[in-house]
Amino acid sequence: MNERILRVLEFKKIIERLSNHAATSLGKDLAARLKPSTNIEEVNQLQAETDEAANVLRLNAQVPLGGISDIRASIKRSVIGGVLSTSECLDIANTIYGGRQAKEFIEGLEEEVPILKETVEGITALRNLEMKIKSCIDDHGNVMDSASEKLRGIRSSIRTNESRVREKLESYTRMKSNMLSDAIITIRNDRYVLPVKHEYRGAVGGIVHDQSASGQTLFMEPKVVVDLNNQLQELHAKEKQEIDRILKELSQSIAAEEVFLMENVIRLAKIDYMFARANLGREMKASRPKMNDQGYIKMQQARHPLIAIDEVVANDIEIGKDFTSIVITGPNTGGKTVTLKMVGLCILMAQSGLQVPALDGCELAVFTHVFADIGDEQSIEQNLSTFSSHMTNIVDILKQVDDHTLVLFDELGAGTDPQEGAALAMSILDEVISRNARVIATTHYPELKAYGYNRENVINASMEFDVETLQPTYRLLIGVPGRSNAFEISKRLGLEDTIIERAKSLIGVDSKSVENMIASLETSKLQAEREYEEAHRVLLESEKLRNQIQEEWQEFERKRELLYKKAEEKAEKALNKAREEAEIIVGEIRKMKTDAQLKEHEWIEARKMLEEAQPKLSTKQVKEVKQDVTKAELQPGDEIKLLTVNQNGTVLEKVNDNEYLVQVGIMKVKVKRNDIHLVGKPKKTYEKPLTTVKGSNYHVPLELDLRGERFEDALLKLEKYIDDAVLAGYPKAFIIHGKGTGALRKGVQEYVKKHPSISSSRPGDAGEGGSGVTVIEFR
Repeated sequence: MNERILRVLEFKKIIERLSNHAATSLGKDLAARLKPSTNIEEVNQLQAETDEAANVLRLNAQVPLGGISDIRASIKRSVIGGVLSTSECLDIANTIYGGRQAKEFIEGLEEEVPILKETVEGITALRNLEMKIKSCIDDHGNVMDSASEKLRGIRSSIRTNESRVREKLESYTRMKSNMLSDAIITIRNDRYVLPVKHEYRGAVGGIVHDQSASGQTLFMEPKVVVDLNNQLQELHAKEKQEIDRILKELSQSIAAEEVFLMENVIRLAKIDYMFARANLGREMKASRPKMNDQGYIKMQQARHPLIAIDEVVANDIEIGKDFTSIVITGPNTGGKTVTLKMVGLCILMAQSGLQVPALDGCELAVFTHVFADIGDEQSIEQNLSTFSSHMTNIVDILKQVDDHTLVLFDELGAGTDPQEGAALAMSILDEVISRNARVIATTHYPELKAYGYNRENVINASMEFDVETLQPTYRLLIGVPGRSNAFEISKRLGLEDTIIERAKSLIGVDSKSVENMIASLETSKLQAEREYEEAHRVLLESEKLRNQIQEEWQEFERKRELLYKKAEEKAEKALNKAREEAEIIVGEIRKMKTDAQLKEHEWIEARKMLEEAQPKLSTKQVKEVKQDVTKAELQPGDEIKLLTVNQNGTVLEKVNDNEYLVQVGIMKVKVKRNDIHLVGKPKKTYEKPLTTVKGSNYHVPLELDLRGERFEDALLKLEKYIDDAVLAGYPKAFIIHGKGTGALRKGVQEYVKKHPSISSSRPGDAGEGGSGVTVIEFR
């Protein structure tokens, strides 16, 4: 990507916003060097990194990166034998600690974050080096007495000497206060001195180190403390030597871990950079784009990244499949340039690994080159007019255009004679389109309105204008060329109708036809868009309802099988028990036969009666009912029993000779004729079935999402949802509360345990959401 396109599309402003989200200087440095990539594999990797960090942020989790610094320069100095300062050593210790904290945090995440976990895998803890530095240097960057026994002894001697010097000088302040300008002890040239009046210089005696501005006060070191001050200076020199020795030793230890420290820094910088990109995406309410190398762009409700969310107008845009070029026509001040820049900037962001401000499901292409000719390019220094500057830029663009190029032309052909400019614009577009590049161009030339209809790969577009308010709506209308609103605006502003009609009569017939065609297209497109949105909404609701019914049916089937299994087990137990009792009875009968000389035919009759008394399984009963099924023709409204689930229902309609649509409870299902038993015909007194009108809230979803809710509001929603689910006849439901701090999860679990309509509750399985979900089963 050339620097000019980054400047024209204001990409540096995106970099500034990204840098603000970096937590460390390492991340800010990577953000400052952000550049779009032209390799689709690299772009997909960057997008995967950003998306993974965004998923962590969605869990309200923020990786701890506090205390991490860019220590690379310090490490390099230590390697070549340099002695690091206390603050440099402390920064290294804090960075080691910060890296360890980040590693523990990411390794502790329950979610799937393979990229982050692979990144922290290479971070080395280096606890020994961290503890060694922290045992020598405190949080304020001072070498502590505990750094070495020698340093402890030196500092003890310093404190003793300082105390003796102060005692002697304090005796001066008490006994000879009249000779002093002030009864205080101060320091000059690292030696303790007294402020002596000039006239008492001889009386005090000693060394003069300084004097006041007026010369009336001399800062003197009395003779009695000269030796003590000399000893103190020697001790300070020894202290400095010992501190230098300690820092040199620490620097050598740091140099020995150079490889691990450098690797830690690189990986921490990558983590911070990933989360900076994710935080920027969250701020923009952006989504991850699907990338391709086919030149295809599709965005729904895309917004310009640099315009405030509450001010920007979102637009849908698609190019690269049915058409490769869009020509946006119409008057100025309608938002054409903003739309142009929005597309270009979103492409640059996506190729840099950033998410784009559009709805989920957007798709963008990876381009080798993005060119733009936007804005006033007049150059006084080069003695070029606006037109000449534009053409110079366009000539450079045409030298490099290929099928992996996106070209953005703003007011193509402007700055010269309108007729020549329009012809030139069409010729330039033809050349770029012939090279299979993707082109979006804006123009106010009316001649280009027909251009899109005469070219196979070109489509017209315009920016909507509200004639009622005399304001542009900044909404892009693809497929509809722009039209002049001069007559409508003039009429709204009060121009007489006679003047307007005369003006209309002066324009050509072709122009009138084109304007009428455009007006009709605008009306038709708006109507079609409204109908599409309504149809799409109904489709989504239908799919959601269908999915719910499928889930309910599967759950019903599972419970039915479970009940059958339990019934068979129960029946089997009863049968075994009956057999045991029968054997006991048989034994008794045998005994009676022996004792009472029971006849053989009486013995056989008793055995037969015992066999007939054995219990039968319910599954056999179902088979017997099946054998009795009548093949009578069924009519809508007939009451039937669905043998597969042993439930009563109603026939809705006949699908074909062997299938019927029936309603069992809240479910409508297609069943075979052999699975239906006719219970009875509807009573004739009811000429048509009673229809119950239910509200929009009748279809209750199988799950309730409470994430992000306040605790009190969440419990209110939970209470209402349980009532609705019980009325809907659900066997179970899923309460999504997330993991977070655990407060909401605990509150939900305590509430459902006490609810009379709930028989049991449990945390979700791995496939159901884990501990972030509570599954409840109703009585």
